[in-house]
Amino acid sequence: MYVVGPSGSGKDSLLAYARRHVPHQAPIVFAHRYITRPVRPNDENHVALSEIEFALRVRYGCMAMHWASHNHCYGIGIEVDRWLACGLDVVVSGSREYLPHALARYPGLALVLVTAPVEVLRGRLEARGRETPESIAARLARAAAYSVPACAPAIELLNNGPIERTGDELVGYLLKAAAARRGAAPTIPGGSR
Repeated sequence: MYVVGPSGSGKDSLLAYARRHVPHQAPIVFAHRYITRPVRPNDENHVALSEIEFALRVRYGCMAMHWASHNHCYGIGIEVDRWLACGLDVVVSGSREYLPHALARYPGLALVLVTAPVEVLRGRLEARGRETPESIAARLARAAAYSVPACAPAIELLNNGPIERTGDELVGYLLKAAAARRGAAPTIPGGSR
């Protein structure tokens, strides 16, 4: 399950929420991203690598997927292939631009698109304090220009309210999708189905 969204959509917060709320018995795992960016407080849960370490892992085939964006390199480790072979469902924080490559490698991939209104995106980007006004404007323009490819199965999550609302929607989707692949009824936290 390939989760994407524009900068400021709250994708990382939703993934962190889902990690905490997917029942431990569910056959769902969350892949860490490898990024050439230091770990910072309140940042996504990732493995920080130097550019040299990242390039070495790419050269030796340790990355199932990798791309460059915003002056950093991002990757998903080859361990996801082993997890899939074991029968697990894997949730990946991906890149919108890399989606065609991800679909080529994983044709059964399910796309989860996280969105938010432009004013929400702007407010979240400004609150992060990492970008200049010019880079925020560029990110917002990029978000507005993106359209979901018709070939990808997709669910869209509008993340403009409490994290619990959209987080529960994401967890419910992940559980239903995993159960559907196994031909079983999902067990939703809280006892509902």
